Amino acid sequence: MAKIRYHPLIIRLRQKIPHVWVNRLKHLPTAVLANLVYGWPSRKLLVVGVTGTKGKTTTAVFLHHLLEKSGLKTGLISTIAAKIGEKEIDTGFHVTAPDHFPLQALLAQMVKRGLEYVVLEVTSHGLEQYRFWGINFSGGIITNVAEDHLDYHGTWKKYLLAKAKLFAKTQFAVLNVEDRSYPYLKDMVKGKIITYGRTEGDLNLKNCPFNLPLKDDFNKLNLLAAIATAQLLGVDKINIQRALLDLSLPVGRMEVIQKEPLVVVDFAHTPQSLAVVLASLRRAVKPHGRLIAVFGCAGERDPGRRKMGKLAAELADITVITAEDPRTEGVKKISGEIAFWAKKGGAKEASQEQVTREMKQVFLRIDDREKAIEKALELVEVGDVVGIFGKGHEQSMCFGRIEYPWSDQKAVKKILQKKRV
Repeated sequence: MAKIRYHPLIIRLRQKIPHVWVNRLKHLPTAVLANLVYGWPSRKLLVVGVTGTKGKTTTAVFLHHLLEKSGLKTGLISTIAAKIGEKEIDTGFHVTAPDHFPLQALLAQMVKRGLEYVVLEVTSHGLEQYRFWGINFSGGIITNVAEDHLDYHGTWKKYLLAKAKLFAKTQFAVLNVEDRSYPYLKDMVKGKIITYGRTEGDLNLKNCPFNLPLKDDFNKLNLLAAIATAQLLGVDKINIQRALLDLSLPVGRMEVIQKEPLVVVDFAHTPQSLAVVLASLRRAVKPHGRLIAVFGCAGERDPGRRKMGKLAAELADITVITAEDPRTEGVKKISGEIAFWAKKGGAKEASQEQVTREMKQVFLRIDDREKAIEKALELVEVGDVVGIFGKGHEQSMCFGRIEYPWSDQKAVKKILQKKRV
């Protein structure tokens, strides 16, 4: 794998240029050129965009499954992968939305393969950087808008406005009526609005006519959004119910690696998503069992995420703080900030040698992610639950400016195999 290096002077110069000028002078012309080169492929497709702070990948995968199983020729471009018929294409190590040329190339391939629909995961960065310029979205879904990416957008309102760009010309919008974004979005979006929620909305968990094959409410909400959209696109109830029979969560989303003791890998990398998955996993802990959480926070990203230490201290019994794409900030600095918040949450720090199977509301710091996972699995007993968070489907970890191959799933399986020998 090629190692990507940037000269420090280039990095410092780039940091001084306002995002808006980079977007207008670099990203917009690139977007125009990409559309011209590939012949505006999205004009030959019905494109549905899915955005939100958390749950957008899962919702996109669910919608693609419902449409494809209903016989519609549908492609998918998500954080995890792009799907063109039977073909699956890795969209990159840390890609949330493909860059301008790769995105148009994927859409062109879909047109060539005779696809008619595309489910496209859409990010606030991608919208601001004109990566989706030239795509007239027929419809859009928004899962939720929590405070995130404020290092880039500045404020929650600006972050919301970035996401709202998805709905500039849509024929329909599927909105979470219980999310704080709804009062703003309902007046911004174009086209018909369909709402969903736990207890409110046109489609909710109380009036849903389908048997939802999921345990937690969070992913049930994602599925409701996908179902509402499928219905808007003309999929009937019989086809939806049939598609639900073999529905599964995407890779790295509450992915069970071992059933007993339960070991789960999840992409949760924000305070909001971590709170949701920890609460869900807590319900799986058996009497006298413990919940063990392993996670870090990415460098050069919203430092507010490091408050996850407090959440983990309050919701988990043992927290193992480790590396997660430290980039140029370094593991120790980031771990120290997470530890500060863990103490605020009432947890006490212990060393690897001090921590025992009986301890609760403690945290330890292990910089090496593989060793951190190994320690968590060493402590686990029957009845316990281990959650490993922050990487999910990703296949690399960034130190400095270099991406190194990494997979939580592979690391866990290797360690468990060693334990069995």
